[in-house]
Amino acid sequence: MQKMQENTVASELINFLNASPTAFHAVEEAKKRLRNAGYEQVSERQDWNLEAGKRYFFTRNHSTIVAFAIGNKFEAGNGFYIVGAHTDSPCLKLKPVSKVTKGGYLKVGVQTYGSGLWHTWFDRDLTVAGRVIIKEEKDGSVSYSHRLVRIEEPIMRVPTIAIHLDRNVNSDGFKVNTETQLLPVLATSIKTELNKAIAESDPLKSEETLADGKKSDKVMINSKHHSLVLEMIANQIGCKVDDICDFELQVCDTQPSVIAGAAKEFIFSGRLDNLCSSFCSLKALIDATSSESDLKDESGVRMVALFDHEEVGSNSAQGAGSPVMLDALSRITSSFDSDSKLLPKAIQSSYLVSADMAHALHPNYMDKHEENHQPKLHGGLVIKHNANQRYATNAVTSFLFREIASKHNIPTQDFVVRNDMACGSTIGPILASGVGIRTVDVGAPQLSMHSIREMCAVDDVKHSYEHFKAFFQDFSNLDAKITVDI
Repeated sequence: MQKMQENTVASELINFLNASPTAFHAVEEAKKRLRNAGYEQVSERQDWNLEAGKRYFFTRNHSTIVAFAIGNKFEAGNGFYIVGAHTDSPCLKLKPVSKVTKGGYLKVGVQTYGSGLWHTWFDRDLTVAGRVIIKEEKDGSVSYSHRLVRIEEPIMRVPTIAIHLDRNVNSDGFKVNTETQLLPVLATSIKTELNKAIAESDPLKSEETLADGKKSDKVMINSKHHSLVLEMIANQIGCKVDDICDFELQVCDTQPSVIAGAAKEFIFSGRLDNLCSSFCSLKALIDATSSESDLKDESGVRMVALFDHEEVGSNSAQGAGSPVMLDALSRITSSFDSDSKLLPKAIQSSYLVSADMAHALHPNYMDKHEENHQPKLHGGLVIKHNANQRYATNAVTSFLFREIASKHNIPTQDFVVRNDMACGSTIGPILASGVGIRTVDVGAPQLSMHSIREMCAVDDVKHSYEHFKAFFQDFSNLDAKITVDI
């Protein structure tokens, strides 16, 4: 039975990953799952009429999503029990003008997003996905909307240079100039020109100048991006190229996520950091609030917050550095009582699990881990510690999280970075300092972090889901038993 549940959770994660090539798609997939579970969408642009015992969610920029379930016994001033993660991953994003033609090739101009292992993007079968702003005309009026787009087939590649032309690559290392050497190849110029000549021989397809002499929208956007890309996008959405106003696209690997390894114990996938945490926390919230009895004795609010832009510092309108978390806590609290003194009380009664993937011990680079802190695959969630507050964990928050695991026989591990190495960070310290909420930093162990193709263990997906679910179910009662600031 345990093995079946383990594989079920992992299989669901695979489906989530394969449906989520970008942060926009991840939020869309989260919305579908929440709606199917009975969660109601609310808008930040409208007043909220919330009720105890009900479940809600909202999105910001369609790349950040916050879902919450209000306990039947909730009163304004009571706490929020939150798992926070992020929807973005390192990738290559198309430049505002991506049209590059050199050496007889059509190439796509890209920006590096985050701190990726860029050498892993070479010789992969790549495509594009993201969102498009389109113009829609109906009954003489014009409106604009955003549509998600994903080209399924491989359409471009970043080829490596042959060793015959770079004889020292194996001794000196593969060094990438991300401005000049990381451009995906889309097509050859000669093939494109031949196809263009055929298309232009049709007078119905060659009209690109309006009657008043102005250039059409199609001509203007074609000056920024290759027509091949634009036509594929338009065909996928079901609109005309002229209707495309703008877009945010990123380069994606076309290889699907899979359960793999000789013993089927691993997950091979892109974007495990941090869609694995996002999925496990979302599923845990849904399953911990699926029936009326789940919230019957709950006095707090169970919440999942999945933010964009963690990989680049979180400083955006939809990042963890924005007011989105504080806005959510404030609006929920004030929906039950307008007394402004109740929000600080609620924050001090709240607790955040900052969930972001952790570094598993690498069998080929074991010296990169501190001797007594070597997280293993299959070993459960890793509690992250850093004396310099790169992680927000302290003795109280780590105890609470570990105690929940102990009650349910769920394994946990600990991690600190070596003193002679720099330490990464997460949304944990940002929210702990910005909101004032108690925080523990945790993550499932993985290898190949920030590669185009990462790996983690099936067991740790199950451990993460079960730990987060137990957190939602048990935290209210456990927190009532600990005394600190009295």
